[in-house]
Amino acid sequence: MTVTRTEDLPGLHTFTHGLEKDWDAVVQGLTTCWNSGPVEGRVNHIKMIKRQMFGRAKFPLLRKRVLLTAARPSAQPVTAEQARQFLSTDIE
Repeated sequence: MTVTRTEDLPGLHTFTHGLEKDWDAVVQGLTTCWNSGPVEGRVNHIKMIKRQMFGRAKFPLLRKRVLLTAARPSAQPVTAEQARQFLSTDIE
């Protein structure tokens, strides 16, 4: 980081200052075995579904689609009949 300070790159100066300011968090993030990968993957999947439905439906259908994909293991695809049956049920 000291080399970065000597260079004339203001963007890197800001970046390294942020790293130094939160150095404990950086070390913890790089050394612990915990990660938020599964959660981020799920959020990304929900956003993809939302983009696919943009302007086509309201929240109840989005909710059903999200719950339908969450209710199954990724290795087992849902049949068209299972999807129709799930989407036709009322969810409160």
